[in-house]
Amino acid sequence: MSGARLIGLSLVGLIGFLAGTLVDAGAQDLAQGQEKSKVCAPCHGADGNSVSGAFPSLASQTARYIYLELKDFKEGRRNDPVMSPMATPLSRDDMLDLAEYFSAQTLKASPYEADPAKVALGEAKVKETLCTMCHLGGFMGQNEIPRVAGQQHDYIVKQLLAFKARTRTNDGGNMTSVAQTLSPEDIEAIAQYLASLY
Repeated sequence: MSGARLIGLSLVGLIGFLAGTLVDAGAQDLAQGQEKSKVCAPCHGADGNSVSGAFPSLASQTARYIYLELKDFKEGRRNDPVMSPMATPLSRDDMLDLAEYFSAQTLKASPYEADPAKVALGEAKVKETLCTMCHLGGFMGQNEIPRVAGQQHDYIVKQLLAFKARTRTNDGGNMTSVAQTLSPEDIEAIAQYLASLY
């Protein structure tokens, strides 16, 4: 067998080994994320589907967004009386594992009963405000932009009001600017619309 063929076979074997290692590492992170998520379950649900409007559902959220929000809570760029102390002891690996786990879960349809008239107003407002430029069609999110389709109604209202009041400012200014154009009635309609999506 020629030296070139031996090198080629060795490279194929090495690539196969590395690919298998990466798959195993991903599975390990997911398993570790599931174990670490047990402390999150009382608020966010065991599978990331919150049963309370006060807490966001994390299932199917973008992993990058979850990671960055945990990091912001840990480092004080975002503050919440519950989440800030929960995030403080988390290591980078903890945050990555949790992000990986929750993003891999399936979001369930929200039980929230939206008002069809307000849903229609909310749909018109998000079109006017060009929300899909960042959150994408279907409001599925991308990278550090969160998925907001099917999110808890009360949580959406709370966050939009926080952006409007500038008590939440860890968004690079984008949502803070957008929220200034929204009335409380707009915020309610948008929340109804987004909660109705699935």
